[in-house]
Amino acid sequence: MTSRYPLAELKDLPEDIRTAVLAVQEKAGFVPNVFLALARRPAEWRAFFAYHDALMLKEEGSLTKGDREMIVTTTSAANQCLYCVVAHGALLRIYEKKPLVADQVAVNYRKADITPRQRAMLDFAMKVCDRSHEVDDADFAALHAHGFDDEDIWDIGAITAFFGLSNRMASFTGMQPNPEFFLMGRLPREKK
Repeated sequence: MTSRYPLAELKDLPEDIRTAVLAVQEKAGFVPNVFLALARRPAEWRAFFAYHDALMLKEEGSLTKGDREMIVTTTSAANQCLYCVVAHGALLRIYEKKPLVADQVAVNYRKADITPRQRAMLDFAMKVCDRSHEVDDADFAALHAHGFDDEDIWDIGAITAFFGLSNRMASFTGMQPNPEFFLMGRLPREKK
């Protein structure tokens, strides 16, 4: 399958977006397709990545980068979003330093090699993903028992909800994962 919408050309992007995309390219070695797919609408690109960064790059709270990517990978699998499972699964493998974890949580997080704390986090994320109207005080109590505070719980829910939007954008547009994502974090990194 190919994307239903053409990817934006780097040369055609507004300066602020081009600068941000080039910074990602410098760090990653390639431009993830999501940056060019959403750049066709600059105002939406700016809003999307501002919220993405607020959720995924924040320093406060007890969620690690690996925890955040685990939430994205698990709920994106439930939403059948190939792009996000592949792209965020790659980041999950890197942050957790476990080459199998992304595949495990994407298929069945309940049987994955994760901690009880992470399992509780994903139980809540999946409830937000599938049945957010059923969330109640018992769900908060279960997370508090694992050391999550109310701000951490907000982060889990907000990441799940935000990537619900992202999953749907990627799916209806036919956004395809970059080939580079498939091997990231699976093999030892080559020394330069």
